[in-house]
Amino acid sequence: MQKLVLHIPHSSTGIPINDGYIASKGDVDKEILKLTDWYTDDLFQHAKAIPVIAPFSRIFCDVERYPDDSDEVMAKVGMGMVYERLDSGKPLRVINETLRQEIYNRFYKVHHRHLSSAIEEQLKDYGKCVIIDCHSFLNNPFKRDLDQKTPRPQIDIGTDNFHTSKKLCERSLKFFQSRWFSCELNRPYSGCMVPHEYSTNKRVESIMIEVNRDLYLEKGTNTKSKDYDSTKKLLNEFLEEIWSNYLIL
Repeated sequence: MQKLVLHIPHSSTGIPINDGYIASKGDVDKEILKLTDWYTDDLFQHAKAIPVIAPFSRIFCDVERYPDDSDEVMAKVGMGMVYERLDSGKPLRVINETLRQEIYNRFYKVHHRHLSSAIEEQLKDYGKCVIIDCHSFLNNPFKRDLDQKTPRPQIDIGTDNFHTSKKLCERSLKFFQSRWFSCELNRPYSGCMVPHEYSTNKRVESIMIEVNRDLYLEKGTNTKSKDYDSTKKLLNEFLEEIWSNYLIL
């Protein structure tokens, strides 16, 4: 059966290697609370999808950053592949080249191999792959966010000029807008995940869905709100829409 590939990079909270961290445990815990895309591994579920979930916190290794800091705009504020600063600007950890290479080889590369394997399976069997890049975001910007504008939408759809077809973009927008959700393209976050080796492969399509956490969490916490189940149902219906009315057509 042809399946969607769900990329879920920021739902986990584990820190496999504590080396280098100099921030207090309290500050680290606060950063995890702030930066984790809470429950996206549960919110984005579908029987006809392959989830690829990073099993460690983004403050340990962010698999959606470029591994070379010179290529990564967020590295300038301490949010490259390995985060070195808190959102406040205070130091989070000190990274030497040995530790960076260990994290890159043992965690970043392994995750990307899993993602590429899922993509390759779909390409081999069906000649096409659609990636849904699954995220959530705070209603108020992080201090380091490039987009500081408010108010923020309920749903943010991230696209790529090469890997997001007009039809996929329009179908996604229509799905949420027809249900009266405020929805914007590439705001407050832009783009979507495609591994580098598929950067020129038109058979790999991708779109990012970012959900405002106010839709499913109690404000300022990771506690599920009364609207959690309805948000999960909404996202399941979205995945069904893309699978049945886009992927397999």
